[in-house]
Amino acid sequence: MNLLEKALFYFQNQLPFVVYAKPDDVVLQGVFQKNDALHVFENQNGFVFAGFYNETNVVFPLTDSEVFQEEIIFNEEAQTFNLEHTSVENAQKSFENLVQKAVSEIENGTFQKVVVSRKIEISQSVDVIKSYQKLLKTYPTAFRYLWYHPQVGLWMGATPEQLTKINNHTFETVSLAGTQVVSENVIWQEKEVKEHQLVTDYIKNSTENLVENIQISKAYTQKAGNVVHLKSDISGKLKSDISENDLINALHPTSAVCGMPLHIARNFILENEKYNRKYYSGFLGEFRMQEQTNLFVNLRCCEFVNFNNNVNSNIKMQFEVNIYVGCGITKDSQADKEFIETENKAKTILSVLCY
Repeated sequence: MNLLEKALFYFQNQLPFVVYAKPDDVVLQGVFQKNDALHVFENQNGFVFAGFYNETNVVFPLTDSEVFQEEIIFNEEAQTFNLEHTSVENAQKSFENLVQKAVSEIENGTFQKVVVSRKIEISQSVDVIKSYQKLLKTYPTAFRYLWYHPQVGLWMGATPEQLTKINNHTFETVSLAGTQVVSENVIWQEKEVKEHQLVTDYIKNSTENLVENIQISKAYTQKAGNVVHLKSDISGKLKSDISENDLINALHPTSAVCGMPLHIARNFILENEKYNRKYYSGFLGEFRMQEQTNLFVNLRCCEFVNFNNNVNSNIKMQFEVNIYVGCGITKDSQADKEFIETENKAKTILSVLCY
């Protein structure tokens, strides 16, 4: 049985699992928990799935799981929906009002930046395994995962953003902000350059008391599916008395998914988004596995909800698919353009959903 067949078996038996591939890697890895227990993450070695705020941070501990890996083999092309999602008018109006409110708060000095998001709900008959295979092939530079716990749910994503990589007390992270559709001649406007610099400064300020010899690269363009971002690489060495969890707690949530100042921006999100992000814009990945920690921000993701567990040959049922998308708001943001940005980001998932 290959890893996707094993994932299907685990899903049918309501047992926790994750299958995933790291950026630019042709190896599919899987962590399969031996029972259906819900393990709350503290500092156990294993695969972590953490929420944006006030969710249960889950871990599949190595002491209670089996770990496998195999080369990714792409099957014949599955039929995708090829649908152009059209948001209902009130969804657009509601999000644009949220953006305008955020800009007003920035102009009033409440915060410098805030990241607002929306949930796009779609009901389709989806073959999850085929969709994940399509996602693996379509986004080779992303962290691509399919994660399930019977007490939490079924999630899939292709995230372009590393939260941190830690090895021998040396860490790496990225500053990622600014978005536009892929084109031959990418030109970054002042608004996007400023947004990226805010994220970079925030990471530097958040970690400066925890690390030594911090280094920050010049900003460059990074492709992520059908969009591109401004990105800088950041690295340094943890101080001797600083733990990996100390750094993770300092970085999460990043200003690229929340805002700054952190607590004020997060309060605005919690009071005004009118929905629960759950694990969108949280983080996931390996914690002290294979002698290193390798975590990613949970972006470009979806949640499959209200599904029927009476499955025969595959995970193909009538789903409600929740696609989560957001964008960073600064004083120069324009509500209509920010809405279009969320529509473009949603295509990352829409383009891989399969019959």
